[in-house]
Amino acid sequence: MTPSSHPQAAYFTQQYNVRALTPNHPEVFDRWNADSAHLRRTAGGLFDIAYGESPAERLDFFPTYGSGAPLMVFIRGGWWRSLDKSEFSFIAAAYTRAGINIALPNYSHAPQASVADITRENLRALAWLYRHAEQYDFDPGRIVIAGHSAGAHLAAMMMSAIWPAYGADLPHDLVKGGILLSGLYDLEPVRHADFVNIDLKLTEEDIGLLSPAAMPPAYDIPFVTAVGGRETDEFKRQNKLIGQKWKAGHQGDIVLQDDDHLTICDAFALPGTPLFEAAKNLIKKL
Repeated sequence: MTPSSHPQAAYFTQQYNVRALTPNHPEVFDRWNADSAHLRRTAGGLFDIAYGESPAERLDFFPTYGSGAPLMVFIRGGWWRSLDKSEFSFIAAAYTRAGINIALPNYSHAPQASVADITRENLRALAWLYRHAEQYDFDPGRIVIAGHSAGAHLAAMMMSAIWPAYGADLPHDLVKGGILLSGLYDLEPVRHADFVNIDLKLTEEDIGLLSPAAMPPAYDIPFVTAVGGRETDEFKRQNKLIGQKWKAGHQGDIVLQDDDHLTICDAFALPGTPLFEAAKNLIKKL
């Protein structure tokens, strides 16, 4: 598609091009992969469970001890066009030890799939999990959604879903809480970031339909937000925006001064950090 003519197109590209802003990103990804591979070898996970018909519609499930515990569904980022659920298995370790089941869904990638297509796949994943709660021995009344970056966008879209319209057997409050990490809730600037929109192909008509900040949540879902202190002004603006737009359910914002757009995931997975403790406490209060 033709490059954006928006006067701030270059600014948006600079603000959102995480890999260009994080020279050590290959080392971070290598560490995540190594930690995740170790967990997948040693933990009792269930891998590549089909929740839909396409090859990408698969999820991993990491059970905790005991019966009827809550479930956190973590949607990873990658600009809707890269990465894999297996690279984020490392997140499961601390939460399963804390008595929380973890599910990590995969989804199709742009440009083969649109952001709308990817959103629908994640709707299918959550509906499938709700319907299979008894089989996987978790409490369907305590499902929490979490996500990072593009995954936080998708998590927020799940918080906006009108579930009974999607399936008559689904409750309006299927999602009981949210944890949104460094997310994208206003897609208008993303439309003008040529480095990514070459694959996403977002149009002006897409923005209102796919921007969580432009729509209400399904109800006043309790949620926390987080952003790294070393992130760009745009990611900080996006983080502040969803807290303001959905203020009735906003339980607090966690700024991790020493973290960037990637290492915030490490803080999320590390017991004792303000982010991990806030996530755990939100889930345990359900």
